Amino acid sequence: MGIMMAVIDSTIGSAALPTIARALNTTPANSIWATNAYQLAVTVSLLPLAALGEIIGYRRVYLSGLVLFTIASLGCAMATSFDGLVLGRAIQGFGAAGLMSVNSAVIRFIQPRNRLARGLGLNAMVVSSAAAAGPTVAGLILGVADWPWIFAVNVPIGVAAFAMGWKSLPESPRGRHRFDVVSALLSATTFGMLILGLDSLAHGGAAWTALPQIAAGLAAGAWLVRRQAGVARPLLPVDLLRIPIFALSVCTSLCSFMAQSLAFSSLPFLLQSGYGFSVFQAGLLTTPWFLATATAAPLSGRLMERIPAAVLGGVGLVMMSAGLGLLAILPPTPDVLDIAWRMALGGFGFGLFQTPNNRTMVGAAPPDRAGGASGMLSTARLLGQTTGAALVGLVLGWMPGMPIMAPKLALTVGFGMAALGAVVSLLRLRARGAG
Repeated sequence: MGIMMAVIDSTIGSAALPTIARALNTTPANSIWATNAYQLAVTVSLLPLAALGEIIGYRRVYLSGLVLFTIASLGCAMATSFDGLVLGRAIQGFGAAGLMSVNSAVIRFIQPRNRLARGLGLNAMVVSSAAAAGPTVAGLILGVADWPWIFAVNVPIGVAAFAMGWKSLPESPRGRHRFDVVSALLSATTFGMLILGLDSLAHGGAAWTALPQIAAGLAAGAWLVRRQAGVARPLLPVDLLRIPIFALSVCTSLCSFMAQSLAFSSLPFLLQSGYGFSVFQAGLLTTPWFLATATAAPLSGRLMERIPAAVLGGVGLVMMSAGLGLLAILPPTPDVLDIAWRMALGGFGFGLFQTPNNRTMVGAAPPDRAGGASGMLSTARLLGQTTGAALVGLVLGWMPGMPIMAPKLALTVGFGMAALGAVVSLLRLRARGAG
């Protein structure tokens, strides 16, 4: 319940931006900050909170994030000005980071090792479904209620999740090392500047402002890597990235989420502007993707007992790539079935891939570094999503007035990224400990 809210709120607000802009009397361009504030807060705090979880315990970080997220959701629902909403969304993002940063680490301490894949499969099903369901859920809520209910619905869910978590979540071993404040600031600068620069490009910002932001992020990242080299428990898990199976799994995750973001950032333009579907219809047409993902993710957890993770993940990404490629060659006047089965194919492949990849990433790390692995898993997802959205923005900017060809080009790029991810996944067969 907690991770579902955190993930779905990263996309649900985007679908409501036009409504929010009108209600709070702001411009469409300015309204983007209702989404940016959330994503930026999540991204800059993921790795620091994962490192903090290794010191004070994953249970404390998770439950604190859940409380902060729930209170901030109520604040967003009660906002009477756009500035107030942006502040609430930023606080909500820090709470979401508390949930995302240690979520997989908590699962590792709940599930026996021989059932860890199934636990992560259920988690992958929730994360993948929530990421895809945001626009549909927003459309359903806005069809019967005003925009504040997009955030207000989190309050009872958050209270229920906290009650269950307080009773059930286990304590974890705590490290004796100190929290590295300087590295935390460098991490925040690295990912914050990269996200701001990529997001600026995605929304048509000037290159002369976006590129220096990206350069600053890369420079801070280089400093961070040098500072973390040789540290026993680094905030940026460079120690884990030296493990081939872990590094390849991170790259595979980046490719997969970039491909999914390319699809879900371009499909609204293709379906609405290109093919004339309504906002509500376009939202419903994405439903087969997350239904297929929800079906495949737990199935993948069971298949892992017989099929190597590298192979299972590679097959899943081949299916996802095929789904995106087929969406890119839709006929000029497609019917609902033409779109639905292609969506289902891509979503099933995505779900088939996620569980073995997450299991490999989390399982490759020593138990005392579960927080670093969990934080890196979420960071790879967010970077992939942001980069994919930026690429869609660039494509749409290069091809104005082409409501069918431009989104189809973005889908073709997504096809290529998923295919690249499949190749990287299969390379894990050569890495020690694959499968």
